Amino acid sequence: MSHRIAAVHARQLWDSRGRPTVEAEVRLENGAVGRAIAPAGASRGAHEAIDLRDGGAAFGGMGVAAAVANVAREIAPALSGMDARDQAGVDAALAALDGTPTKQRLGGNAVVAVSMAVLHAAAAGEGVPVWRWLAQDRRVRLPLPEIQIFGGGAHAGRRTDIQDFMIMAPHAGSFRRALEVTDEVYRAAGRLMEELGPLAGVADEGGWWPNFASNGQALDVLTRAIDAAGHRAGEDVFISLDIAANEFGDGKGYRLALDDRAMDGAAMAETVIGWTRRYPILSIEDPASQDDLATMATVTGAIGDAVQVIGDDVLVTRAARVEAAAAAGACNAALIKVNQIGTVTEAKAALDAARAHGWGTIVSARSGETEDVTIAHLAVGWDAGQFKVGSFTRSERMAKWNEMLRIEEAMGQDAVFAGPSAFAAPVAARLAR
Repeated sequence: MSHRIAAVHARQLWDSRGRPTVEAEVRLENGAVGRAIAPAGASRGAHEAIDLRDGGAAFGGMGVAAAVANVAREIAPALSGMDARDQAGVDAALAALDGTPTKQRLGGNAVVAVSMAVLHAAAAGEGVPVWRWLAQDRRVRLPLPEIQIFGGGAHAGRRTDIQDFMIMAPHAGSFRRALEVTDEVYRAAGRLMEELGPLAGVADEGGWWPNFASNGQALDVLTRAIDAAGHRAGEDVFISLDIAANEFGDGKGYRLALDDRAMDGAAMAETVIGWTRRYPILSIEDPASQDDLATMATVTGAIGDAVQVIGDDVLVTRAARVEAAAAAGACNAALIKVNQIGTVTEAKAALDAARAHGWGTIVSARSGETEDVTIAHLAVGWDAGQFKVGSFTRSERMAKWNEMLRIEEAMGQDAVFAGPSAFAAPVAARLAR
């Protein structure tokens, strides 16, 4: 039966912050249907795709009526009759139709929702789950999860400068066990915070919302929580940080408000490197602002043999920026967010570029999320190796963790947990010692 696109429809739904977002629905001539919902970020790089918002008084200016209308008026006619299995062709048509590098004319939210919905429709038309459609005959791994325990930065009223304090359990042996370990550490961290007094609620992505006196105190408490949960910090369970330096840095330097410190790039690099020497840190994301490749390169050169250095705002899921960072010696891992670039195909190109340099790759959610589970399938089907969703609470997060458990179960005896193999070779070698 025909896999040609018969209809494309969009509607306004709501994300985890109670803000409007776009859901796209694609129906094929064979009756298969695919749906996907666009997420939205709070800390956003200047080079990423731009959501189309209506402005005005309604919904605080965050309405998406224009983006929804663009799907009906322009995108649906342009894709009509195309083969949904030709994801690259569909995505090229979407990019050409929009005509801007940041998808700002039609709206990054409209374009990404349609691109992902086409992927779902193609898989449904073939009668297979999305991850298997992407993997085809390749053997793929269950990714290593990176899970938030404390939320800070733009996700928690800037109670800490560091945006995400996370953990990773590369020796867990299975995805299911990695989640169980996370649950133990998450609950231990909550108890410690209640005892110490800095607990202030729950942040955007579900992690504890802290009120620490310094960034170092947060690292101290997280290390203690790992031990209190019965694990060995730096052996079984490691800390991962999303510093999101773009939020407190610019071309003139950086300011850690919680520590009352103003620094240039060299001092910022020294600070980050110092944290990795004092704490059981395995992964660092965005230790420099989006255009500060020099500081990223300094950090990578100093610790890249033992610590994963992830580019997010500096790369924004663009293959060309991955190449530029690699040439500068900056980063050894890339964060992949489909809505940063706007289409599934372009996101895969960035992942492939990172992999070609021997980097680790991490498929990631955004702070403004929904029950959509597309990224779980991308992380497995693309064999990304790592998966970052947020914390271990809130349904928009748990939907993705739970979907990964279903995928693990469906794989049966073929299920392989990425574990240490998820990292660039030097970091993986450190874990194997």
